[in-house]
Amino acid sequence: MAANGRPGARKTNKKGATVGTGGHGRKALEGKGPTPKAEDRVYHKAHRAKELAERSAAKRPGQPGRLAAGRAAGRPKGMEEMVTGRNSVVEALRAGVPAKALYVAVRIEMDDRVRESMKLAAEAGIPLMESQKPELDRMTGDAIHQGVALQIPQYEYPDAFELVENTMGLWKMGHVSATPLFVALDGITDPRNLGAIIRSVSAFSGHGVIVPERRSVGMTAAAWKTSAGAAVRVPVAKASNLNTVLRQAKEAGYFVLGLDGEGDVALPGLELATEPVVLVVGSEGKGLSRLTRELCDQIVSIPIDSHMESLNAGMAVAISLYEVSSRRAGAR
Repeated sequence: MAANGRPGARKTNKKGATVGTGGHGRKALEGKGPTPKAEDRVYHKAHRAKELAERSAAKRPGQPGRLAAGRAAGRPKGMEEMVTGRNSVVEALRAGVPAKALYVAVRIEMDDRVRESMKLAAEAGIPLMESQKPELDRMTGDAIHQGVALQIPQYEYPDAFELVENTMGLWKMGHVSATPLFVALDGITDPRNLGAIIRSVSAFSGHGVIVPERRSVGMTAAAWKTSAGAAVRVPVAKASNLNTVLRQAKEAGYFVLGLDGEGDVALPGLELATEPVVLVVGSEGKGLSRLTRELCDQIVSIPIDSHMESLNAGMAVAISLYEVSSRRAGAR
């Protein structure tokens, strides 16, 4: 009779090794692979934002006065930009800045500015788009939107020389009564200066503004707003090379006049004011570039009382255009 083994002892098989697991646990040892992206994890808030973006992209913009889901994708470079903040949005709508859509946050705390913005947008036929806060954050980037954002379409610039040449042709045929007058910007980078210049050109019967393609301000939302609606009436043309356009303008019959504090002609004695003119203004501090200065028929200065002060581009253009307008009125 075999004796009982000690408690807990394992009985061995004397016939040889037992059959193993055959690697049944190998799959468990392989792991689960790389960690999924946050937007692919259903429990993560990024997944919800992704779903909202996909749903928004699949929807067509709503009709005027109707709330629809807005897109969450960030604004690509070179595409439409956003006016953000309650004050900025309502001021832009009051000024008649063209817009594609007004985005309003879900469950936004209403105040007079939001109500007026929605009312102005509806009256102008601008779609009202309801958006989640994460969507607005992504569309506006680092800007503080306060729950509202206005989408501005990309500006369509006419060709600078075509605009200058066509205006001259229409004037010679008698289809344009005012003598051609353009303002060209040389190194201006502040959109508020551009907006102010557009407003002055409109006030004094100018025909357009010319901006270089590189190292220059363009028609941003700030420029639209500062122009106070004048940008709807005054075209802003783009020149791939400003100096080339100035040469072409001279060949077409324009006089190119540069504004500079050290000009050889004082503004009150500007005899060329009654001729077709392209008035060139440089940036405050740097002034006109060397090549542009050499192309000018005259360099015009604005006399000021103080030698310690200087005029910014917007003010200099406004004063110059007033003088040009006065001389043209006296020559009729």
